[in-house]
Amino acid sequence: MQAFKSAIILGLAASGEAAARLLLAEGKSVHIIDEKKTDEIFRRAESLAKLGAVVSVGGKGLPAGKYDVCIISPGVRSSSPVLSEVVSRGIPLLPEFELGWSRAKCPVLAITGSNGKSTFVKLCVEAMGQAGLNAFAAGNYGPPVSQVVLDHPAADWLVVEVSSFQLETVRNFRPRVGVLLNVLPNHLDRHHDLKTYAGIKARLFAKMQNEDKAVINEDNLAEMKVGINAGTALISFGLSRHADYCFRDSAVEAKNTGRKINFRGTLFDNEVLGLTAAAAVAAMDASGVPFAHLERAAREFQPLPHRMEEIGARNGVRFIDDSKATNLASMLAALKMVTGRVRLIAGGLPKHESYEPACPVLAEKVSGVYLIGQAADEMAIVWRNVVPCHRCGTLENAVAEAWRHAVPGEIILLSPACASFDQFLSFEERGNYFRHLFESLGSSKS
Repeated sequence: MQAFKSAIILGLAASGEAAARLLLAEGKSVHIIDEKKTDEIFRRAESLAKLGAVVSVGGKGLPAGKYDVCIISPGVRSSSPVLSEVVSRGIPLLPEFELGWSRAKCPVLAITGSNGKSTFVKLCVEAMGQAGLNAFAAGNYGPPVSQVVLDHPAADWLVVEVSSFQLETVRNFRPRVGVLLNVLPNHLDRHHDLKTYAGIKARLFAKMQNEDKAVINEDNLAEMKVGINAGTALISFGLSRHADYCFRDSAVEAKNTGRKINFRGTLFDNEVLGLTAAAAVAAMDASGVPFAHLERAAREFQPLPHRMEEIGARNGVRFIDDSKATNLASMLAALKMVTGRVRLIAGGLPKHESYEPACPVLAEKVSGVYLIGQAADEMAIVWRNVVPCHRCGTLENAVAEAWRHAVPGEIILLSPACASFDQFLSFEERGNYFRHLFESLGSSKS
């Protein structure tokens, strides 16, 4: 995009604020709008107004005026009326993360996919840190890219998690290393079908050139490489020996050199997170980070909050918080990772995906499902013939009922396969409440 002097920013959440601060620091004319009227919005508006921004809070539609570019945050839906008005007025769109990337003075490793992205980012940043590099997480996991670029201009690497929402309006984004971890049904309430969703993910690679490297799950390689420039290096990872980086027998092997990195005894010593490990090995190799640093980072790795986080045990029953599992694929990954019988707490705000694919895993591993939120009835209809289903309504009732039924050796797993917004402000709040309910239980059922 050509240089611009004035910008309209849609949304005053973290991304909008970061974009505004970056542009104001450059001396740009900035106008920010947000329809919401919350204490946090007013606080940010006041702070940015003092820096010279024009801020409009609580209004509808686009203000009059001429703007060279419109900066959008991931929370702004592509179907929103205000975005339609932006397009009709011919104002070019630029996602916040691409604005930040365009100002970065260091190479960028970008990751997209349906599941496991944040774990991948954390592992790669820590491996780069072990190698003595000044690396920062940004995007969906970490602060907005615009904020990181402003705060850390001397960074060696940015590791950016990019969502499908952010890729909807991407223009020229070009990472040095791009990674597609997987494509599984997710956000179909916004993207409508899997083909459209996969096409949006493919935009991560569209502008890559000869010296860039595209790291792609072997299951998605054929569909993704169609839109990638011929000179871009294509690198595959997976579970088969055909992949350039293959996870087998607790290790990842690089096919071209035969070198291996051992993950035995780490969080990644299973086929679910083993794929994440294989992608990380490929990405670190592409970024020039020696294997030894990644292996050490994996051995020291601590799980993210609310992602397969073991919060304790009562009377021989383990409790695991996987509140970050907001789609079915994440829930299935959680069930495949645990050993032992499971009392599963699932449900919440549905994402319009089929629950049928869960039936075989539920039949194999789950003693009972305890259903909450808006998705409870639909899940019960689909699953009731393969596993006992209990409609509990609230998380509090689900924990109490699962605890009443659980026997020593079992796991009570919160892995909802749904968004949280019907009953909670976020998956973090849902996970924190699960922990509170666990801590409120007595040491025994008597």
